[in-house]
Order: sequence, then C-alpha cells, then structure tokens
Amino acid sequence: MSTTNTAKYVFGKTVNLKFEQAVTRVTEELAKEGFGVLTEIDVAATLKKKLGLDMPPHRILGACNPQFAHQAIEFEPQIGALLPCNVVVREEGGKTLVEIMDPRAVLQLVGRPEIATIAGEVRARLERVLAAL
Repeated sequence: MSTTNTAKYVFGKTVNLKFEQAVTRVTEELAKEGFGVLTEIDVAATLKKKLGLDMPPHRILGACNPQFAHQAIEFEPQIGALLPCNVVVREEGGKTLVEIMDPRAVLQLVGRPEIATIAGEVRARLERVLAAL
C-alpha cells in the first residue's frame, strides 16, 4: 500500500481492496473512531444519470463525529459550511484509492485556535482510519 498526498487539503493511500470492500471497511473503521456516514454520494452513478458519462467507481462519504462537530459549532456557528469531513473512495487505473479531506487544512480557514485543536484531534482519528485499511 502506498500513501498518496497529491494536494494540501487531502491525505490518503492506495488500498489492497476491491472498491465495494473499501467502502465497507472505511465505514467500519470510521465507526470505530466515532464517525458516522451522514451522506453518501455515488459520483459515477450521478454523472452517468445526469450527463451520460462513464467513469470508474467514485464515492464520497460525508463522515461526521458528533462530539467534535458539536464542539466546533459551539465555537464557530458558521463552520457547518465546512462539515462533514469528506472521505473519497475511488478507482483509478485498476487500483482503489481512499482519500480523506484534511480537517486541519480546511478548518484553518476559520482562524481560531479552538478549531485548530479540534481539527488536530479529528485528523489523528482519520489517520488511524486510514492506517487500519
């Protein structure tokens, strides 16, 4: 498994799992760290339906840890626009990739030390999710 970090706002890796297995495992590992999947967007199916385009499997999971979300909203009510944390599972070149939005990169937009502390803890939990795959 190789780690990928192609952008400042995402971290991830290639996993030795089929696409659907990866979605299931990511969801299970998120739950172990206190995250639920609030939304699931099947990008490939949506683009096929709306634009008639074919693409490899690509799903966006909107992961939320209620405890941390509540703390963040208490400090900064407008932060909801930056939630939940998106976790992408996609196929590229016959491989399955899992890529996670870096909460530190996104939440630094807020510029509050309380939010930075929360983002650091959320990042640590998401790193454990990735390491478990």
